[in-house]
Amino acid sequence: MREQGLKPPIKKPASGGDQQPAMRENYSLDCGWGRLVFSQTYETNAGIAGALRDEKADRRDIAVYVRDPHVVLAEAPQEIFLDPSHTYRLDLSDYRATKRRPKGFFIRRLTSQEDALAINYLYASRAMVEIPPDFFWAKRDARALTYFVAEDEQTGAILGTVTGVDHHHAFNDPERGSSLWCLAVDPQARHPGIGEALVRRLAEFQATRGSSFLDLSVLHDNSSAISLYEKLGFKRVPFFSVKRKNPINEKLFTGPESDTGLNPYARIIAKEARRRGIHVEVLDAEAGFLRLTHGGSTIRCRESLSELTTAVAMSICDDKSVTRRTVSQAGVVVPEQIAAERDDSEISAFIEEHGAVVVKPSRGEQGRGISVGLTTLEEVRNAVKQAREVSNEVLVEQMVEGLDLRLIVINYRVVACAIRKPPGIMGDGKRTIRELITSLSRRRAAATDGESSIPIDGETERTAALNGYSLDDVLPDAEELLVRKTANLHTGGTIHDVTAEVHPVLIDAAVKAARAIDIPVTGIDLMVKSPHLPDYAFIEANERPGLANHEPQPTAERFIDLLFPLSMPASVRHAIKDKTPRTTA
Repeated sequence: MREQGLKPPIKKPASGGDQQPAMRENYSLDCGWGRLVFSQTYETNAGIAGALRDEKADRRDIAVYVRDPHVVLAEAPQEIFLDPSHTYRLDLSDYRATKRRPKGFFIRRLTSQEDALAINYLYASRAMVEIPPDFFWAKRDARALTYFVAEDEQTGAILGTVTGVDHHHAFNDPERGSSLWCLAVDPQARHPGIGEALVRRLAEFQATRGSSFLDLSVLHDNSSAISLYEKLGFKRVPFFSVKRKNPINEKLFTGPESDTGLNPYARIIAKEARRRGIHVEVLDAEAGFLRLTHGGSTIRCRESLSELTTAVAMSICDDKSVTRRTVSQAGVVVPEQIAAERDDSEISAFIEEHGAVVVKPSRGEQGRGISVGLTTLEEVRNAVKQAREVSNEVLVEQMVEGLDLRLIVINYRVVACAIRKPPGIMGDGKRTIRELITSLSRRRAAATDGESSIPIDGETERTAALNGYSLDDVLPDAEELLVRKTANLHTGGTIHDVTAEVHPVLIDAAVKAARAIDIPVTGIDLMVKSPHLPDYAFIEANERPGLANHEPQPTAERFIDLLFPLSMPASVRHAIKDKTPRTTA
C-alpha cells in the first residue's frame, strides 16, 4: 500500500531582505506513478482542482496540504474526492536513531535498472501503480526524490522499498519539510522489521539534509501501519489530500466492498468480474462460492473451480494415482510410485532403489499429510499413519530433488509460473526454534489473510531433527533453518514469480497434462532442477489453484476471459484466438 507523504499548509514568505529564494508557484512533482500537487504553492482552489483534472491516463495524482478541502471538492464534485487517510508527522529534531541493525538484509540507495524492475515488482504485488523503469534511473541522482531499497544479504533479492521527497529541494519549502511515499515490503519476505528499517533510514537521511519533519499519510483502517508509525514516534496531524476519481482510486470513493467475507482466492475473481461490469453474487463467502452473471450467461464457481471443469476432470485430479497414469499416457514425465499397502520388503526395496521417498495421501489438498525425504522403513510407516488421517489410500513415491514449480494453465495456455519454496527461519541467538516458527507463522498469516501458517507437528519436528535440532533449541544468530520440506503455501511456503524465465519444455509439459486431464483451469506442479532447464518430473495437478498467489500475473483476468469471453474487447479476443496453446499470457 502506498504511504503518502504530506506537509502542512503554509504561506509564502514576503519578498525582500535576505530571505531564502521564494517558494515556487503552482508546483507539482512528477513521481512516475503520478504527480504530487503541492497545494500550498497554488493561489486558488480552482487551480488545484484544475491540476487534478490534468491527470494522465493510468496515473494517480494527489493534491497534498489542501487548505480548504471542502472548497476544492466544490470546484469539481463529480471528478475529485477527499482521500480517507490520516496524516502523521515525525519531528526530526526529536527523532533518535535506533542502535539495532537489520539482520539478514541491509538498506541502500537505488543503484541499477535491475533495482528499478525489482521495485516495480513490489509495487505490483501491493496493487500500487507501477513506474516506467527508465524514470527510476533518470531520477537516481535527483535532489527532490530519493529511493531506498532493502536487499537480502544472501540472495541479493530486493525485499522492500521506500521513496522520500525533499520539499526544500522540490519547491524551496521555507519550512524545510520532507515526506515518505511508496513504502512497500515483499509479502513473501521472511525477515522481520523491513518496513521499520526503511522508514528509519529515510528519516535519518532527511535529518542529515536538514529537514525539520517527515510526513506521511496512511489509510484510516490500516491499523498495522499506524501501529508501526506511532511506535516510531509519528504523531497524527490535521492535514488532508484530494485525489481524482479514476479506476485506480475506485475503492476509496465507492464505499466498502460487499464481498469482504471472501478469502483472497475468491475475492480476486469477484474484483475482476466487477471491474468488467459482471454481476457478482456471493453464495457462500466462507467457502468461496460465487455466481457470476453477464448478459444472458450465468456461471457458478468456487474460487477458480467453475462449472466449466467437469466432474470427470475433477475426479482425475482428486486421485493422485489416477492423475499420474493419465498424464503419463500423454507423454509427461512422472516419478515412480507404489501403494503404501505393499509389504515391508517391497517398501524397503523401493527406498533402497531411490534413496529417499515421499509419502502422500492419494486424495487431499493444501499439503496435508505429505512427508518428504524419508529414508527408512520406520519413517515411511510413521508417515503412512499420518497420511491416512487425510486419505485411506496412501502413496509412496520416488523423491525427485529440485525446485517446486507451479504453473497456472487457463484455457490450455500457461498464464503464470512460480517457484514455491518451503518456509525457513533465521536464528537470532535468543529465541527457540519453536518461537521463531510461531513468529514467522504470524507474519505469513498476516501477509496472506490467514491462508498461510506453519503447523508445528511431526513433520516440522522431523525436518528440524534432520539438521540436529529440537524445536526447543535456540537457533544460533544468523543461522538459517528450513522447518518444512514441502513448499505448499498453506503450510507456510512462499511463492516467487518466474513466468518470464520458464523453459519451453516445462510449458509444453504443463499444457500436455492439462489437455490429458481435459481441465480448463489447473495448477500443474513439477519438480525441476531450474526453471531455465528442460528437466522435470510431474508431481500433481490441482483443480482449484489459488489465483491470488500469482499476482502480478493476470491470472484472474484470464480466468474471467475463459468464463465470459465477450467481456473482453474484440481486439483482445482476436489476439488471444490467434495465439497457439503454448504461448504464455
